Amino acid sequence: MPSITTEDQLEDYLSNPCPEDIEVARQLNGDILLLGAGGKMGPTLARRIRRALPDHHRVFAVSRYSNQDVRRRLEAAGITTVSADLLSPGSLDDLPDAPYVIYAAARKFGTGADAASTWVTNSFLPGLVAQRYPRSRIVSFSTGNVYPLVPVDCGGATEETPTDPVGEYGQSALGRERVFEHFSRTLGTRMAFLRLNYAVELRYGVLADIASKVISGVPINLATGHVNVIWQGDANSVCLRALAHCASPPFIINLTGLETLRVRDIASWFGEPVFEGQESPTALLSNAQLCARLFGPPRVAIRDVAAWVGDWNRMGGTRWNKPTHFEVRDGKF
Repeated sequence: MPSITTEDQLEDYLSNPCPEDIEVARQLNGDILLLGAGGKMGPTLARRIRRALPDHHRVFAVSRYSNQDVRRRLEAAGITTVSADLLSPGSLDDLPDAPYVIYAAARKFGTGADAASTWVTNSFLPGLVAQRYPRSRIVSFSTGNVYPLVPVDCGGATEETPTDPVGEYGQSALGRERVFEHFSRTLGTRMAFLRLNYAVELRYGVLADIASKVISGVPINLATGHVNVIWQGDANSVCLRALAHCASPPFIINLTGLETLRVRDIASWFGEPVFEGQESPTALLSNAQLCARLFGPPRVAIRDVAAWVGDWNRMGGTRWNKPTHFEVRDGKF
């Protein structure tokens, strides 16, 4: 297990392509366009693609870039950055053509106060992107929130589980899938949907949320007592390799870890937690067996991630203060 004590080491590890990434990237025949590259996953995903892709192909990373340091670091890694507000009229027309598109633009938090903005970002924008890139392969991040809460002992929702999202964020995420699916079927655009929950690293994520509460002595509510998580580097890898699985109608896959983890157990990894409430018999859980069969099991064990998170917190490592709100059960974010 490598030692991770700096953000540079963390980002290098998250963006280090595995041999399978490199093999898929070598078979691609053009540039890759990443929409929403300034988010939590975007920068290390863009760097992983750049490191895997042959030098003669380009990686375009599109974002508003409210954080210019993110932009500088991407450009230093050999990535072509493009500043754009994707919802601004005509902005998509100005973007470069690319045979491969990764859609990572999304809105979740703040939905309760401004649901309209969430719906526009999550459900309207995908239609514009699909019309702009009808001949490209499109991999779109989705979310496990499109599923209903399921019994904690069922192994999680599979790709065959009927969608039934709780709350407007989950509904708008399903709207994203439905709009993309419409254009996939009518235009023949090959697509893949990655229903992700939850990616974790050291600066944010479910493990970081729980560790922070344990270390601070804040009670942990057990109402949502079970979760799935996956190391963000493993999620980055699946995203890149999913380009080879795009299809019409869209290919759909759950992207998460193979274990159903108890929040009570996770908390115990970080010290002596304080709990409140009782575990509910249901939770937002996904079954990732299909993902493991196609791409192999996650390379990084969650207990190793937890050890890194614990060390990171003890040494005062950077925290993004972007809580996941995994505890939410009513879909209001």
